Amino acid sequence: MNVENYFISTFRSSRKHIGDDGACIGEWVYSKDVFFENVHFKRRWLTPYQIGYKAMIVNISDAIAMNATPKYALLGVAMPRSMSLHQMDELSCGLQAAASEYGIEIIGGDTIGNSKLDLSITVISQTSNPLLRRGLKKGDIIAHTGTIGKSAKELKYLLSGGKTHTKSRFAAPVLRQTFVSQSRRYLRCGMDISDGLFSDIGKLCSANRMGIRFTKKVPKKIGCSGEEYEMLIAFSPRRLQTLRRVAARTRTAITPVACAVRGSYINRCKAHHF
Repeated sequence: MNVENYFISTFRSSRKHIGDDGACIGEWVYSKDVFFENVHFKRRWLTPYQIGYKAMIVNISDAIAMNATPKYALLGVAMPRSMSLHQMDELSCGLQAAASEYGIEIIGGDTIGNSKLDLSITVISQTSNPLLRRGLKKGDIIAHTGTIGKSAKELKYLLSGGKTHTKSRFAAPVLRQTFVSQSRRYLRCGMDISDGLFSDIGKLCSANRMGIRFTKKVPKKIGCSGEEYEMLIAFSPRRLQTLRRVAARTRTAITPVACAVRGSYINRCKAHHF
């Protein structure tokens, strides 16, 4: 049983807005992710700057995935008393660097003492043409951007005592804002790949009550690799060449992996959150 899905399902009165990368209300999109020590990272793996930067970037990813322009952010930071003022400055610089890249203004939040370093961020975005998870049709192509599998490989390296490179996918995910904005008119639906290709395909299938047929063999270690923050997209086969041109123009690789069919889909990956 997926206990995360069960808990979300208990909020039935809000089902109109729950189910996408963010809640779309009018032209505004509200999204929130948490980035907790010993769940998403260990402090020996990343510098305070990297922790702040990644915490903000993974939240911005939800806005980008919905074809929304991030505008504002609210921070919730719980930090151990052992953190020095220098470390706090580094953490702040990382958060502000990521926010600045996307023109985000940090407008407030809350800070408390804690036994470990935990961050919770709300991003408020704006869009006139949101990309949702619903809209998949039989025969649609399902594809992902970029290369996937590196995050799991780097995590395994970190767990064995290695150190992360400053440009590693685990420390600094690359978002696909230009590709999403230029391809939105050709896409049926989409989302970011945060829990792994196989898991997030399952979310698309569930949202649309569809199944899939894989057209490309994807090894389990790659399909179950979480925290990729590439895009998972679906589109009509007649849009394939157009999207390839957009991909070339924005220097974004796209790889078709499946097509939508009637039926259901079973995700074989272990849950990342519980």
